[in-house]
Amino acid sequence: MAAAGSRRLPRAERERQMLDAAVATFARRGYRAASMDEIAEAAGVSKPLVYLYLNSKDELFSACIRREAAALTAAVRDAVEVGATPERQLWSGLLGFFEHTAAHPDGWVVLYSQARTVGEPFAAEVAVLRSEIVDFVAALLTAACGSQDVAAYAHALVGAAESLAGWAATAPAPAPTGRELAASLMTFAWSGLSQAVTASGRAG
Repeated sequence: MAAAGSRRLPRAERERQMLDAAVATFARRGYRAASMDEIAEAAGVSKPLVYLYLNSKDELFSACIRREAAALTAAVRDAVEVGATPERQLWSGLLGFFEHTAAHPDGWVVLYSQARTVGEPFAAEVAVLRSEIVDFVAALLTAACGSQDVAAYAHALVGAAESLAGWAATAPAPAPTGRELAASLMTFAWSGLSQAVTASGRAG
């Protein structure tokens, strides 16, 4: 009988195991310093098996970026309370973002610190994620503010959220919670945004 650690796993579960190990290793060591040997050891598999599933270090890193980006986007979209007031929608979206980044610090380091600084093609993949989130925020603000040009607001808000999450990832203990981060940015941003919403209401 095979040992419990060597039992055959479904491909999706084995791949998830490898990606979990890779994200943790890339976040701790950095893309260039991380080795496939380290990642294989952390995943509890052989290095040839990692190559069999994910072909190369570049492809493994890209797979990590895509998975973490998809999870972050889903967290923000799922958190927004559809049909709520503009203020409540913004709050719930920020809360979803910061709770996700706080709960998955390695994934955020891979997206925010590693992928953007290593260079292409990884930076381009993160740029796609950022564009999707900016467009989503802009759609929320457009619904709240009517016909006003909200592109600047959306870019500023996403940039502030990224910067705050990046700071929190390296802040000394005790690290701020996702709720505390969302509250800080909400307090900072809503005073200006609420004026745009109010102006839109008067114009309507």
